[in-house]
Parts: sequence; C-alpha cells; structure tokens
Amino acid sequence: MALWDRVKESASTMQTQLTAKKNDLKSGAFRDSSMAMCALVAAADGSIDPSERQRVAQLIVTNEVLQNFAADDLRRRFDENIAKLTADFAFGKVSVLQEVAKAKKKPAEARAVIQIGIVIGGADGDFDKTEQAIVREACFALDLPPHEFDL
Repeated sequence: MALWDRVKESASTMQTQLTAKKNDLKSGAFRDSSMAMCALVAAADGSIDPSERQRVAQLIVTNEVLQNFAADDLRRRFDENIAKLTADFAFGKVSVLQEVAKAKKKPAEARAVIQIGIVIGGADGDFDKTEQAIVREACFALDLPPHEFDL
C-alpha cells in the first residue's frame, strides 16, 4: 500500500473512532486541547501560510466531533493559538503544548486530541515528518506513548 493511501486510511480510521466517542468529548479541556493541537499541526513547520490556516479552520468547523462546540468559539481559540505560534514559534509552542496538556486528566480525551492532530495532519494526504513530530510532542505532553498511534 502506498504511503499516500496509508495516510488517508489512518486519518479516516481516526475520524471514525472520534465520531464514535463524540458524546463523551464535550469538556472545556477537550475543546481547548483540540484547538491547541490543530494550531500546532497547522504551524508544525514553524510558519503558517493563509491557505493552510484557512484549510485547518474549515476542517475544524466541519469536523463532526468538534460540532459539540460553537464554531466561532473554536475559531477564536484556534486563532489565539496560531497568534502565539506566529509571534515566536519556540516560545509559543511551549504555551500551546500547555493547552494541549489540559486533556491529560482524562485518557479518552487525551487520545482523542492526538487523533484530531492526526486527522488534521493527514487531511491533505501528506502527514509529513514535521507534523508527525509535533503530534509526538503532544503525546508526551499528554503522557501517551506515541507508538500507540504509530508515530
């Protein structure tokens, strides 16, 4: 199976798992952690171009699991995290990873945050090495073993 097909299949599988847990993913910690994860993946290479930002923002508002929350609230939180990362990537990454860590107390939510990162990263068919690395860092922030997600 080609790498491209594996990425699409993995993202699709993660989305299916997330949708099955939708009713359990309604906490503020999950919301905040998810938006931080989306921002980290979008800016994984240290920068974010407007088209990438728009693509991720669109994925956020159309993701079935994230529809538990108001779209304008999600967009605001995503934009706040992006602003931290674009102002100073290294310093912003520390702050945004702290947001990701909010889901650490509930393992199901923590796993769902990682799955959202994989879904967002793989949405364009190319879950590249920088995106994988940032999701691995998020795994450590959430006390989850990266190998559990094939990272």
